[in-house]
Amino acid sequence: MTQQQAISDTVSDTVRGLGFDLVEFERSADGLLRVTIDHPWSPSSGAAQPVTVDDCERVTRQLQYALEVDNVDYRRLEVSSPGIDRPLRHARDFERFDGEVVDLVLKEPIGAAAAGQVAANRKRFRGVLRRAQGGGWQVRWRDEPAALKPGQRVSAKRALAPEQVLDFALDELHSARLAPVVNFKGRARAGNGRAGKTVE
Repeated sequence: MTQQQAISDTVSDTVRGLGFDLVEFERSADGLLRVTIDHPWSPSSGAAQPVTVDDCERVTRQLQYALEVDNVDYRRLEVSSPGIDRPLRHARDFERFDGEVVDLVLKEPIGAAAAGQVAANRKRFRGVLRRAQGGGWQVRWRDEPAALKPGQRVSAKRALAPEQVLDFALDELHSARLAPVVNFKGRARAGNGRAGKTVE
């Protein structure tokens, strides 16, 4: 087992032992350990419980102790909630965020699968995540026309771009994240638990 794997296992065991899910763990070359946590979720649990500053502090204290016991050398530890661009890695993440706007990157370009409706070399998509009829997943989006010139008004009668749909399997994805959609009213959309908090 490599040192990186040993540290990752310590972090994972500690976070889960406190009743949280480990969303992401990063160790940078400058000695920063960045840990992202969330409350466990299941389809029957309803709205997501947000991670609080107290939660982050509790995990930080326990990780500091565990890392000291394991004699892990690091300069700084950050524990935070997922934030607005949360990664989607597991099947339950996709179930949880069905209906949200996501950013997807395919492992391979779409090729001829879209019958010419989408550029064959396209790998990146932003749209609404939905469950597909066949049991897989799909992303739905509209490719809006190029931005207007400054000061030019958008006609209320302008037709919307046609909706496009891409079906995909999870093993076809290189990465998937919630799109960092900013709500200027200062609230995240209900049920997604996307407010970000960090404790060092």
